[in-house]
Amino acid sequence: MDFTVNLNSLGFECGLSEYEKEFIFLRARATGLTVCGCVHAAFLCKLAYSLSIGLPRQIEDIDMVLLPSNVSKKGKGLTVGVLGGGHIGKQLVQVLLEKNGLKPSQINISSRRPETLEEFVKRGIMCYFDNQRLVAWADVLFLCCLPSHLPKVCAELQSHIPKHCLVYSFLSAVPLNRLAQLLGHSFILKPQYEFVACDSVNMWLSRGHVTVALKDPKVIDASCPLAMRGGLCLDPKWLFGLLYSLLNMCTAANVGSTEALGLINELFQLKGPGTVAFILNNFVNSSYASSLTPDESFPWINLVDVQAKETPLSCFISRNNSMQGCLSALYNSVMVDPLKGKKETGKPKDGTLSVITPSHCKKSDFV
Repeated sequence: MDFTVNLNSLGFECGLSEYEKEFIFLRARATGLTVCGCVHAAFLCKLAYSLSIGLPRQIEDIDMVLLPSNVSKKGKGLTVGVLGGGHIGKQLVQVLLEKNGLKPSQINISSRRPETLEEFVKRGIMCYFDNQRLVAWADVLFLCCLPSHLPKVCAELQSHIPKHCLVYSFLSAVPLNRLAQLLGHSFILKPQYEFVACDSVNMWLSRGHVTVALKDPKVIDASCPLAMRGGLCLDPKWLFGLLYSLLNMCTAANVGSTEALGLINELFQLKGPGTVAFILNNFVNSSYASSLTPDESFPWINLVDVQAKETPLSCFISRNNSMQGCLSALYNSVMVDPLKGKKETGKPKDGTLSVITPSHCKKSDFV
């Protein structure tokens, strides 16, 4: 219970000058970034976890050979590492537990002060201070450390990150190319958010804690990657990188191209009348697609390039409103609280789903 409700003298704005009150909107922006950052990371984990169930266990077998002797990886399924136990790291873990259905045994946290994470230890999450151990164990690694700590963290991790480990960066101040250089790793996904003029930015402040906010279908709808509201927008290259990361997971498991497409189409519910399914040419150029046999895996895709250049996938989705609609509908249905009605989510009020413009999309030589 919040005992400060209706007690103005204890409110955040109390004591601020008129000049200082002009900057209160920054608080709403910061909260919006936290909420959207956590829910988008949870969406990625939800898809990766669902995909991992249908993949063969080659990745796990490789892990068991390469893992250091002090690291065990018991059980099957996606393993998620969170590097950093501060404000963002803690809220992310709470969201992963409540929105993804991940078991505590599937999450590990590495923090300089693991003794402050007792609440997670009691729930069965392994908490320690050993970044190399964490990255050797995790299929998905979330970087939630401070930018000032990044050079030391990257020096520890460089040459220890398995190729199939997806690194997800919460460090908005560090460019993607710089991060890839520091880590010596290209399987990295980094969301890029921008602020836009909006009268509804305070919507992020009215829901309290992140896990509480994400139980509201209106918040989930406002955070939809292709149609964000509340004064924030997300570079669509994040979504393209997400799709290519799922493809790389199939490649790491030695899954053939035809089976990989089937798994991804099934994951995104792209089957049946009225839906548009992904095909080979949506991920690689025509000449490469024509030489790819059904049993041959897709090539390993450099995610840094995907988030910097035009690709066949970015051009396809940018031009296809139907596919955008399917992706947005899936996001809402997957992330909305199951106890809430799905009818509360869906298209934005203006009836459109697309915020992507196919500017200069041309035949790509990608891959």
